[in-house]
Amino acid sequence: MVQAQRKMQTQVGTAEQGDTEAQLSIRNLSKIFKTGDGVTDISLDVQPGEMVTLLGPSGCGKTTVLRSIGGFLEPDSGDILIRGRSVLNLPPEKRPTAMVFQSYNLWPHMTVQDNLAFGLKIRKRKKVEIERSVTEALELVQLSGAARKYPGELSGGQQQRVALARALLLQPDVLLLDEPFSALDAKLRMEMREELREIQTKTGMTMVFVTHDQEEALSISDRIVVMHAGKIEQLSTPQDIYDRPGSLFVASFIGRINLMRSISDGQHIAVGSKVVQQDGSTSIPAGACTLAVRPEDLYLTGEPDSLEGTIRQVMVLGHYAEVSIHCEQEHLKMFVPREQAAELHSGQAVKVGFHKFTAFSEVSS
Repeated sequence: MVQAQRKMQTQVGTAEQGDTEAQLSIRNLSKIFKTGDGVTDISLDVQPGEMVTLLGPSGCGKTTVLRSIGGFLEPDSGDILIRGRSVLNLPPEKRPTAMVFQSYNLWPHMTVQDNLAFGLKIRKRKKVEIERSVTEALELVQLSGAARKYPGELSGGQQQRVALARALLLQPDVLLLDEPFSALDAKLRMEMREELREIQTKTGMTMVFVTHDQEEALSISDRIVVMHAGKIEQLSTPQDIYDRPGSLFVASFIGRINLMRSISDGQHIAVGSKVVQQDGSTSIPAGACTLAVRPEDLYLTGEPDSLEGTIRQVMVLGHYAEVSIHCEQEHLKMFVPREQAAELHSGQAVKVGFHKFTAFSEVSS
């Protein structure tokens, strides 16, 4: 398995040096169920060694896309290519993919060793090769001492590591992960996503990850596909999606944000009775619009033309505090350093400015 990992890393390095075909290419994929739910005209290229996350609320179509890639659903139209070859006519077991589900799907009557070896035995690998590969896979997921244990003797996180190791042993061209950590507690979820990212970096494996957890997507992805109502709302890097959301849905779905009703003449934007002055770097649609501002982009100021408000609540959350402000008929949330929060109190009159914002036309949103 180590040799396979090195081979994959070499392939990834080569891919970075020049133009290569996508490891996974989804072309105009559509799948509509009798309920009317599904996906329409989804197109996406995933490069070798890339981790791409499908993110969105329940029912947006992300799992439909993933299961179509894996062969568990048959699309109504479109094509799915892996390394340039269509896989639409192949059943799941014949596709160069492997899937890790939310449920671990381990055989309880088999040891961890036997669970991992099963797929390799079906592929008629030699006994010595199987033992070596299983040992290396358990080392990769940090479970070297668990080979003789049964799934019932392992914690949820350990069982999910075994399920991940089983998928890695198949050496798929694309590893598919369907909300694999959602059944784990918050601390373990964070640990598992860190381990997954480390494994992905070590192996250079191409991965498509499905989650509804925005923090999870932001922390592990090379790129994020934000989905809404069966379509791709935005496709970009985590930083770009957070800083430059392409729609009001993306702005409100990704991270904490303040949404303020406003009106613009195309150059200036007014929130309540105050006109927000800008340096011209931010595009402002004319007419009624919604102003989206991250809590960390708000700040307290003494500038005379700033928004005026009253502090409603100060909540210290570790190294920072969340300050709730009633301002120009809007309820805003602002993050400030813990030291600054000590000087603030409920009922205090303040003035608020913002470093940056994104404005969305009410018509387009």
